[in-house]
Amino acid sequence: MDRRSLLKVVGLGFLGLSFAQEVSSKKIQGYFAGKKTYPEDGLKDYLQKIQNFNKQHDDDVLLNTEQYSIFESTVLKLRRLQKLVGHGNFNILNFTDGLSFARNYSRVGEFTKKELKFMEMTFYEDGQLYGFLGQKPLKEITDQVRKKDVIKIPYSGNYLYKERSIEIYQEIKKELGDQVILTSGIRSVMKQFLLFLNKVQRSEGNLSLASRSLAPPGYSFHGNGDFDVGQKGYGKLNFTGTFTETDVYKRLSEMGYLQLRYPADNKLGVRYEPWHIKINT
Repeated sequence: MDRRSLLKVVGLGFLGLSFAQEVSSKKIQGYFAGKKTYPEDGLKDYLQKIQNFNKQHDDDVLLNTEQYSIFESTVLKLRRLQKLVGHGNFNILNFTDGLSFARNYSRVGEFTKKELKFMEMTFYEDGQLYGFLGQKPLKEITDQVRKKDVIKIPYSGNYLYKERSIEIYQEIKKELGDQVILTSGIRSVMKQFLLFLNKVQRSEGNLSLASRSLAPPGYSFHGNGDFDVGQKGYGKLNFTGTFTETDVYKRLSEMGYLQLRYPADNKLGVRYEPWHIKINT
């Protein structure tokens, strides 16, 4: 028996939904048929799971065999789409335009009805079913990032919202200079889809494990103001606990900028993120 045959059978199969060019916003429940769990049900076990966020746990929810095959084709198409439009543009690409690009460029390929169903159900399903307990600031899969509301940060490939987000970032840059960098700014629904599904693939179909590191699409506050910062030259270590050992982290903490979205031992189902700057409540 191969690995995929061993995946937990948690879904109820693809539902018979029809799709026009615009994807329905109807909320779907039960596609990832896990069990809602809350920290209060067993705080000790919960914290142990979060502290070991990158390990598989017995009650994790995984894609079933049918879901996995559609998931694989979806994530490959999203990667081709990002390559087509460029990483920077992909950060603010909305869902509707993404589907249009895919449909019109053969090197990406039009999303199939099954792939669209999978994406819709991933967006509208309740993340609590597989362990993500945070808020969902983006309610519709078609929510857009309007270009007139954002500004591109030079040499970063990232965008920030005008007014509050850019003001905070500029204050940080003024205090810390070139040693601080913007590692992640605005993420559209389409961008968050790719990040989350990439993590699901690295986790061999484990939705729960993926959601402990990356918010599912719709649940990320990068969609409406939050951003990540790092120490220049620190690379991928900026997204690990060792970021707390950097001068950038220490300075930000001293200046009071680290009103964290996901503090240590939070009860949102997410690992500690000391690099994440919280903008909106």
